[in-house]
This record gives sequence, C-alpha cells and structure tokens, in this order.
Amino acid sequence: RIFVLGIGFFTLCFLMTSLGGQFSAKRLGDSPFTIRTEVMGALESRGVLRRMSDMLEMLMKRMDILARLENSTDFHKGDEARFPLDRFQPAAGLMERIQAIAQNVSDIAIKVDQILRNSLLNGKVVEGRRDQCEVPRDPKYPDCAGKVEWMRARWTSDPCYAFFGVDGTECSFLIYLSEVEWFCPPLPWRNRTAALPSPPPLPRVQAAFRSDLAHLLELIGTGKESLSFMKKRIRHLAQQWLRAARRLKQKLKGQQRDQKYILIHIGFLTEESGDVFSPRVLKGGPLGEMVQWADILAALFLLGHSLRVTVSLKELQSHLGVPPGRGNCPLTSPLPFDLIYTDYHGLQQMKQHMGLSFKKYRCRVRVIDTFGTEPAYNHEEYATLRGYRTNWGYWNLQPTQFMTMFPHTPDNSFMGFVSEELNKTERQYIKSNKVSSMAVVYGKEASIWKGKEKFLAILNKYMEIHGTVYYETQRPPEVPAFVKNHGLLPQHEFQQLLRKAKLFIGFGFPYEGPAPLEAIANGCVFLQARFNPPHSSLNHEFFRGKPTSREVSSQHPYAEDFIGKPHVWTVDYNNSEEFEAAIKTIMRTQVDPYLPYEYTCEGMLERIHAYIQHQDFCTTSSSPLPPKAKSPAMQSPPSPLALSPNATHLVWSPGASWDPRAWPPVDSLQVWVSETRHACTETCRRHGLVCEPTFFRFLNKKEVFLQLSIPCDSTEYEMNHLYPAVAENVHECYLQKEPLLFSCAGYNTKYRRLCPCRDYRKGQVALCRDCL
Repeated sequence: RIFVLGIGFFTLCFLMTSLGGQFSAKRLGDSPFTIRTEVMGALESRGVLRRMSDMLEMLMKRMDILARLENSTDFHKGDEARFPLDRFQPAAGLMERIQAIAQNVSDIAIKVDQILRNSLLNGKVVEGRRDQCEVPRDPKYPDCAGKVEWMRARWTSDPCYAFFGVDGTECSFLIYLSEVEWFCPPLPWRNRTAALPSPPPLPRVQAAFRSDLAHLLELIGTGKESLSFMKKRIRHLAQQWLRAARRLKQKLKGQQRDQKYILIHIGFLTEESGDVFSPRVLKGGPLGEMVQWADILAALFLLGHSLRVTVSLKELQSHLGVPPGRGNCPLTSPLPFDLIYTDYHGLQQMKQHMGLSFKKYRCRVRVIDTFGTEPAYNHEEYATLRGYRTNWGYWNLQPTQFMTMFPHTPDNSFMGFVSEELNKTERQYIKSNKVSSMAVVYGKEASIWKGKEKFLAILNKYMEIHGTVYYETQRPPEVPAFVKNHGLLPQHEFQQLLRKAKLFIGFGFPYEGPAPLEAIANGCVFLQARFNPPHSSLNHEFFRGKPTSREVSSQHPYAEDFIGKPHVWTVDYNNSEEFEAAIKTIMRTQVDPYLPYEYTCEGMLERIHAYIQHQDFCTTSSSPLPPKAKSPAMQSPPSPLALSPNATHLVWSPGASWDPRAWPPVDSLQVWVSETRHACTETCRRHGLVCEPTFFRFLNKKEVFLQLSIPCDSTEYEMNHLYPAVAENVHECYLQKEPLLFSCAGYNTKYRRLCPCRDYRKGQVALCRDCL
C-alpha cells in the first residue's frame, strides 16, 4: 500500500511538472513566427490535462479497491498486528487531497478547452492573413517587390532565413523583409507595441592608460607559432611601451577619452585563409605583418580600450552574432564593437558572414594594409570601368580606413610599427664596439641570395659578410662559402649582430620591411638598390594585383625619402663602380644610431590615439553637389580660401569660420597646383608638406580655379581620381563627382591637379602640428 501511495504521489508530481512545462513554452510575441507552435503547444497541453485527469481517476479507483480489501481481512485486529492502525491515517488525508486535485484538474481542463477553442479561431484568422499577404506598393520601399520575388525563389538557399522564421509563405517573406531587413514597410496587422522613448545613453566608460601588459598576453591566446612570436615581442618591448604610455599620459594632461570596444581579427592567421605564416615563423618566413600586429595590440591595450582578439572564423562569427547559415542574413543583434581592426582576409570573411550588416557597419572597420589601397582601386564601379579592379580592391571604403606600414600613401592612414629604442649606455656601447669592416645581408631566405654573386664578391673585398639564412641540415648553396652564415637567429641575437656591424645591405627584396629601420636604430648604415625604372604593378610580378599604382624607386622608399644619407645610401647596383665607391665611403663614415620618432612606442601611441579620437567614418560628410542638382537661384557660399601673401598658393582665410571639431584642423591647409608630371603626393612634398585627402572637399569648387587665376572655358563634374584638375592647353576645368575618388596619388601629363597640402609634426608625418 505504501508503495502504491508513493507511486501515486510521484506520478502526480510528474504530471504537474509536465503540465507546467507545456504552459511555460514560448510565449506569444517571443518571435514573429510562433503562431503555429503556440497553437500546437496548447493542443498538447489540453491532451496532457485530459491524460492527467484520467490517470488520477484510475489512481483513485485502485486506492479504493485497496481500502475495501483492508476492511475484509483481519490484518489490523488484535495485538498481533505488526503495524499499528495510526500508521495509515495520513493515507486517508492523501486520498482526500488527490481527489481535490483531480477535481481541480478536471475544471482546468474544461477552461483550457474553452481557451483553446478561442485561440484556434483567432489562429485561423491570423493564418488567413499570413496566406493572403500582398506585396505593398510603397514608393519609400522601391526594392520590396523585387526582394519578395527573390525570397520566393531562394529562401531555402540559406538556413538563416528559416532561423529568422521564414517558412515559404508570402507573409513570412514580408515579415522578414520589414523586421529583420529593411526593404519592405511594416505590416499593419502585426502586433507591435508602441515604441517607448529610448532612455538616455549611459555615460561612456573613460579610457585609462594601463600599466601592465599581462592581461593582453592572455587575450592573445595560444596554439600558433605566430601568436607565440607576437607575445615574445610584446614582452621584450614591455618596459619601453609602459614608459611611452606614461609620457603620452602627461602630454595629454587629463584629456577625456571614451573607452572603445574593439575587435581585433587577424584574418591571415585563420585556418580558412590558409595561415601560411605560422608554419614559417621558425623557418625564416616574413615577420613584418606579425611585428605590426603585435605593436597594434600593445598600443590599443595600453591606451585603455577594451579588446577582443580572434584568429579563427568561428570566434569571429560568435563575437559578431552571425546567425546559423551561409552568411546571407544580417547579424542577430546590433554590433557590440565600436571599431574592428582586421586585414584583407578578415574583411573578406566579414563580408561573407555578415550579410547586409556588413554594409551597415563597415564604417567601423580599419584594414591593416601593408602596401596601401589607392582610391582608384577602392571604388568598385570606377575600378571596373577603368581597369583598376584587382583581387584586393573595390571595397568602397573611405580610403583612410586602410592603414599602412609606412607613410607612402597619404590617401590611407599611416599605422606603422615600432623599433626598439636605445638608452644612452647602449648607444655608447655601440659607438665604441662597431666593426667598420663587418656587413650583414638583409635576407633570411636563400632565394634572395640567388644571382647576387657579383655584388657579394665586390663587398667581400672590403668587409666580412654575415648572413642569417635559414637552413635545416645543409648550408644553402646560394650562400657563398666566404659568407659567415649564422642561420636563423632569435631577435635579441640578431640585434646583437646589428650592433657590431657597420653595414646592413639589401639586395632588392623584401620590400619595405621593418629590418632596415632596426638596423639604422642600432647604428648601421643601410645600403640598398635603386630601381630604374621604378617597380610597380605595371612591370613587376610582386606588385601585380595589388591595389596600388605606386612606383617603388628602391627596396625601402621610406628609408630613402624620410631618412636618407648618411644613414641610408641608395645606389645603382648595375653600376659596379658606383656600388664599390659607396662601400668605401660608408666604411669611412661615422653615424650614430637613429630612429624616427614615428617608429618609437610613444610615436605610435600618439598616432593611434589621434585616429581613435578623431577619425569617424560613420558620420556622413557633405559631398560635392553637381551643377544639375543646384537651383539656379542658389549661389555658392563664398570660398573660405584666400590667396597667400606671395600669391603662389591658397591658404585658409583668417576670417573664414570653421568647425572646431574638424580634423585635421582646416587652418593647416595650403592649396598648390601640381606640375603635369607630378601627383599631389610629390607636389606637397616639394613644398615641405604632405597631401591631406580630407581637404579635397574645400578645393572642389569652380571658385578655387578663379582664385588661382586659372581660366576655365568650361567646368565639368566627372568621376576621375585625378580631379579636381585643369587641362591648361584647352582651358577645361574638371571637378570631382565622387568623393570616394579624391586621391593624392596619380598624375597625367594632360592635367595640372589642385592639391590639398598640410603641415606636419616633426618626426610624425601622419599628424599636423595642431592635430594632437
């Protein structure tokens, strides 16, 4: 009997739990697409109630049978009874409770049945609406009909549509296209609660300079040689980073800075992109990209921002909120990051998996791009029409969203990296221990040495030659026997080698790496080849397909143009006499270690701080207005520019007003006219300035030609990355129609270009004098 009572009690608990589970299913309104599931859940709940009532009734009957059996036996008579009668008194109370519960369940079942009948009736009305939806004809949503047609044919092509509730009905298409995407107007019959006024945004957390890099090392993670390399570099430079952060903190004098939520996705290290770098870290492979990423991570972290670091596609999808499927749907929630730093591989992965959200949020992306992306290659339509399309361009980003390793492309932002700074003791040690007859060759891969026997033989007449070429068991045959090859060296040992050597010599490749700056910082003279003609995508395989037409005049143009002699010598290697004479002169020349400020830890922190504070690509700026869009009665506002005192160029007029939030500050602007064979990059450099593409909008006016005394028989708006410009021989003036094509790069012998130039801080070409 006790056993039966126990079974009855636990059966009751189980049924009540099941009932609760049925009633705690999805609530109406949890999802736009829960009508059918709710009705089905309710039908099942009614069945459970009925089964529960039937089982309770059966339980009562069995307990009643047991009670009658008890009364017909002598089981409880006399003192011989093994169990006293009062042990069974609670059973009678339990039976009464079960009877009461059974009655309540029966009443509930009747009420639920009535509710469900009403629900089914309403459900039929809603189902009728779902099956009878018509595509709205709203001029505010011109793409709606076409999108619905596309959904009819392809809604099963990606599981993400079903994830958002699309089930093949016309109404589910319209609900998706109006509530998940934004191509159709909201449906009037949808239950939509009135939008409450948004609460005022909470004050942003203020960024505070950090004084410890330990947590950053945890964020970077493990599992790849490339990650280990970056962490070793951060540890090695930790004290320099921390000192630089303290100096910048003092320089900013308590300036308020909002903490940014930043995602760093290093796409080229993901398995999906092939990750060819990690396996080659210990075999002499290129390390420049990993050097730069390590320094970016350190700078962002020390500036006090909140970081997430990913090197896998799965982690990227998780952080972004990508719905399950093939990437055609928007994100499941608003993007939680203020900024995303990635590379071209990561950019492609984001586009593949973010759907329409990529277009919405791409203004928050910063692309680390070693060689740069020029506007002509970035604008998809223009690149396709004019033959500039490559595998890496056509993203339609603001050109300054691309961030380069060296300041060779003013259309892009200069990100850079850092080289180790020397203290006074180290500088003195280097000065007293230099070996004037010792040279180190730039090139860790044996292929770089192939065909260089002639240069090496001349160099060997004057200097002891050292190499750091990777090999496993046998000495590479490309390296001559008279070269002392150390194999691949750890960074600190390589640095010690540079501190002894007089000369660091490059043989034309790799282009624009960090090693020459490290050598110069350790007191070496860097000798490199001059390219004649310059290397570019038009004549050299390495640059073919890269989104730039930049002409590279030497192995390391930054070292040639921004540092120069006595630290950097650029000579014609095809001229043996010039090559030999340079070696003799270098051996007699005394140089001190030199590192440009922009490649110090403080210089990089300063630059990234300025970018984060001032670069905003999500706020649209006014674009040039073609004449057809202007009203005849409208007059152009007076030009804010004025002729300089010597009448050679234009400057910002002292009386002109300007937005104090504008960055760079417009009072740093100077307008110069180029020669026909010079790009704006070269034009500004010849005047001791740098081209500033954000200022093109002030030049893109007919009045500017008049102020510069340039006659214009006609003025046209066209898409061309060389405009604004003038064809002087025919007096035809051209203005830019597409703001994304404003470009410092490029020239044509037909045109003289209007060039926006600005000043810059000493040792920090990315920032104007008042930009910090």
